[in-house]
Amino acid sequence: MILEPIAPEWPVVKGDYVVGTPDSRVAVVTLASTIEPYLKASIWGSCKTENLGVEKIVANMISNSNIRYIIICGGESRGHLAGQTLVALHQNGIDERGRIIGSSGAIPFIENIPEDAIDHFQRQIQLIEHIGLTDIEQIHQLVDEYRNKGSIHDEEPMVVGAAKKKHTISDKPVSGDIMISDDFMIDALSGVVYAEECI
Repeated sequence: MILEPIAPEWPVVKGDYVVGTPDSRVAVVTLASTIEPYLKASIWGSCKTENLGVEKIVANMISNSNIRYIIICGGESRGHLAGQTLVALHQNGIDERGRIIGSSGAIPFIENIPEDAIDHFQRQIQLIEHIGLTDIEQIHQLVDEYRNKGSIHDEEPMVVGAAKKKHTISDKPVSGDIMISDDFMIDALSGVVYAEECI
């Protein structure tokens, strides 16, 4: 029996979502559509990209063992096809290069979460595919149907990270290549302004 079905500080990855009832069995992904959240779902949010967006969904789902279903609804993001890609990932996984097998999205690559996290996602989650559905009453009915269905997943929650953009700024000038005045220059590489005598 799992002692703690939800990882500390869940959801573990930031994104465009609202947390509802964390012990609900169902999450809702509205793809590119903005649909008012129904807080009887564990988490409710959009997904517009077939790479980082999908990675964030996987990371947040597998870190809460209560979640067994994802309702995929709303309209697709043109070109990215995040919904179709999420279905492809769940059905087929990734190849040796990290490409989601069977995805029609523009850049369907998983780069920031390990393959065992995808395996965990496939075991834990069942997708309820309603891509294109935006009728709020029908979505509420689906949430009500699945929010108490079944039992929690029988594995401990798995915590993985998703991509974070790294920005580093040097505290020492690399070069002073843009002159602002006779006294100050900018290091274009770091974006830092320096007095000319420091360079």
